[in-house]
Amino acid sequence: MEVFAGIPEEYRNYESSKIVVLPVPYDKTSTWVKGSDKGPEALLDASVALEWYDIETQTEVYKRGIYTAVPVTENETPEVLCDAVDNRVSALLNDDKFPVTIGGNHTVSIGAFRAMSRKYKSLTILQLDAHSDLRDTYEGSILNHACVMYNASKMCPITQVGIRSMCVEELGNFDENQIFYAHKIYNNDLWQEKALSTLSENVYVTIDLDVFDPSVLPSTGTPEPGGLDYYQVLHFLRSVFYNRNVVGFDIVELCPNPNERASDFLAARLAYQLMTYRFEKCL
Repeated sequence: MEVFAGIPEEYRNYESSKIVVLPVPYDKTSTWVKGSDKGPEALLDASVALEWYDIETQTEVYKRGIYTAVPVTENETPEVLCDAVDNRVSALLNDDKFPVTIGGNHTVSIGAFRAMSRKYKSLTILQLDAHSDLRDTYEGSILNHACVMYNASKMCPITQVGIRSMCVEELGNFDENQIFYAHKIYNNDLWQEKALSTLSENVYVTIDLDVFDPSVLPSTGTPEPGGLDYYQVLHFLRSVFYNRNVVGFDIVELCPNPNERASDFLAARLAYQLMTYRFEKCL
């Protein structure tokens, strides 16, 4: 796999890097379009085309150090995979690194949730996603990607943004005051302040790329119409990063299409922008 953003060697050694990118190429619990296990490689490959200078903040966050870790490959079962991600993220937190996990399908986030919820007592998990992912079990597994936020809700409070698909069995599994449906937020920005108010001091952000409308990002395993656009996501997340202590984030469910590389680049650009918001808080 490529080194994230192809940055110079002096800015990508583990000891001095503030940020660690952790690839998790996992797809075994996907239930429709397969291929998200190729997502980390596609994101890293596209990232070499990034400009290192950020126009919005007039900074170069790569100088904080971005280390690209060896991918997590222990994935014989969802249980093994989640334990492996938990162990790797916990080790990064112990070394005072800022973890950026790239999937893979959404199951990979569960291990990161476990590590974060142990480390931080006042924690909210903020989900940006088309799907509520609140089934208690799906296709015989409690660790299916359709169950990821049910798992999260058992660890700490959750806030959900961009939701536009769920099943009736999920209706009792969430707080109505902490879910922000796509059809209610698409034409106004008033929801952003309310959503921000639901978040605790520490926040972990999990981004399923199908939160974006398929016209913006088509290469994902379970696309849903009616999604958010790029600047809706960025403007909201900038407010989150500037007003809360974001302790890590993940980007999952990139399902690359060799004939459509824009989705890969958007995912890479999003990752770099959020790193910038975390470490270069300039207006």
